[in-house]
Amino acid sequence: MYELNAEYLEQLETLAAEIQESDELAQYLEEEEEELFQQLKELFEPRIAAIYEAVAEHHPLQIIPLELVLIDPSFEGLYLPKILGYTVLRGEIDQHYSYLRPQDHFKEVLLAICNSSNFEILKKRIGQSIQIGFALSSDIWITNLINSLPNKRVRYFLQSQKLEKYRRENERIIGYQRYKRQFEHDNFLSAQFPETTTDITLYFGQLKHFLIYRLHRKSDNSTLMEPLRQFVANKTFYGTVEHLQTMVLFATFFDLSKEDQALVSKHFNEVRKTMPDFENNLLRFILELHKNTELDFNPACDRRLSDLVDPKIKDDIAEYFQLMDTIHSKGYINVEVQEAVRDFYNRHEGLSLVNECVRQTVYHYFATFINNLEENAYLDFFDISKVFAAYKQIFLNQQFNQRMEDLSMDYVQRLLHRFTDKRGKDYQDIKRFIASHFLDYEFLTEKEMVEMFKTRRKKKKED
Repeated sequence: MYELNAEYLEQLETLAAEIQESDELAQYLEEEEEELFQQLKELFEPRIAAIYEAVAEHHPLQIIPLELVLIDPSFEGLYLPKILGYTVLRGEIDQHYSYLRPQDHFKEVLLAICNSSNFEILKKRIGQSIQIGFALSSDIWITNLINSLPNKRVRYFLQSQKLEKYRRENERIIGYQRYKRQFEHDNFLSAQFPETTTDITLYFGQLKHFLIYRLHRKSDNSTLMEPLRQFVANKTFYGTVEHLQTMVLFATFFDLSKEDQALVSKHFNEVRKTMPDFENNLLRFILELHKNTELDFNPACDRRLSDLVDPKIKDDIAEYFQLMDTIHSKGYINVEVQEAVRDFYNRHEGLSLVNECVRQTVYHYFATFINNLEENAYLDFFDISKVFAAYKQIFLNQQFNQRMEDLSMDYVQRLLHRFTDKRGKDYQDIKRFIASHFLDYEFLTEKEMVEMFKTRRKKKKED
């Protein structure tokens, strides 16, 4: 675990002293009124939040050490209800919405709240967090936690937060997703970089989620560079899918210096020569990145990966990235490029991973173009639709066709919403094009075509 930077520790020590010396705390301790604790909260929690947000943005690997400082009684439990929610959501869950591992940090924070002299006030802000945390935890773990507390009143409270409905998986899913939405704008994820092959199995799921989360938020990831370098250069991880995926994420989405590029390329090609089933593992992850809605796997990403590949090693990966370079440099509309795609595609099985990656790349270009096309530029849509016809013949793939249909029909609906004058030139141009091409593309049947452009009579008003 990383240590908290001295500057943050100093700020927290100063803040803790101010809390203990404050008139607000003295008055609250004397009168024990909840309104007075609320004043203490309003005065100091924003300052705790500012420190927390700075650590989360610039030093995310120090979040847990920060939270361990904040559970000290000198902070009077301030900000702990928020932290408890973070600990609930950090835990890695399986397909049944149960924690993969016991959440010891959730337990630490919850026990700190339960043992706080301000528990009776704090408990009003932690019910839902405990309910979801318990829903995801095992019965034995919950029982042991509750039994570790000497106070009967606290034990009874915790027992009441173990809801029967969350024994049902569908209820856990609904409850978890609803709870998670409350924190969607908060920055609180952290991770532990594996140091051994045992660690990599335990921690990689959270690490991967954490890296994608940081990239999606466009956070300051400068303090992650050195741990990533060390992870990539650790030869004990060679041959693992986790190591390969980390190299790809590092090379593809982080701003690397020339030295870092050389480092990743060296290890990438060493693994490429020795890892069993390297090609399929790499292509499978590229597909995963294409489909990940939190990341934009764009042509620049392909170029960064292509720069890693040593062309002297002759394999499908070298050929694949050579094709990617051709597509990205000359454009997918280019007839020469279409022939290069056809040649490559026909030399591999239609449903192979490498061919699916090619389809994803081409689809990404279509989607980017059409989704950003203004309605008054519909003539460009007509032209790009003709390019689709060429790739439809190359790929002969129903899934690709269906995705292109969805993309095209969404744009057509935008056009029909914009151009409502059925006698107008724009409407008639759109109608003629769709009538002459969408049947051939199998986007519409004749019946659907008639229905789309049918003029509906207005009902006569009754006298």
